[in-house]
Amino acid sequence: MSFYEEKISQLKKSHYSNDKQIESVIGIKNYIDNNYDTDLNLDFLSYTRFISKYHLLRLFKRYYGLTPRQYLIDKRIEKSKTHLKEQMSVTETCFAVGFQSLGSFSSLFKSRTGQSPSQYQKEQFSRSTSHS
Repeated sequence: MSFYEEKISQLKKSHYSNDKQIESVIGIKNYIDNNYDTDLNLDFLSYTRFISKYHLLRLFKRYYGLTPRQYLIDKRIEKSKTHLKEQMSVTETCFAVGFQSLGSFSSLFKSRTGQSPSQYQKEQFSRSTSHS
């Protein structure tokens, strides 16, 4: 690498790096991880990092392969499985993980897991009693 190529490379790294983008996306992912049970939307998430919501959508999808909404739903479903295993009722679980509607929770849970929340809970309960 010539002297000039090295200087251009240094300039690109210092002035055009993706560090700020990556930092923003990681910050939003962490925010979702810690606040999945609250009412989150794209406008609010973009506001927390002072980034355009359309730019946030593109960046989040680029780095995580999902939109922030898809990631939030996956996080809520993951957390709901834990609550259901701990014998929390389906209705309590629905609201504990941030869903506003029992119907949307049940249909999303079934589409992601192949089972309704109550079927999942019964299966987990029967597994735990058979191993005891």
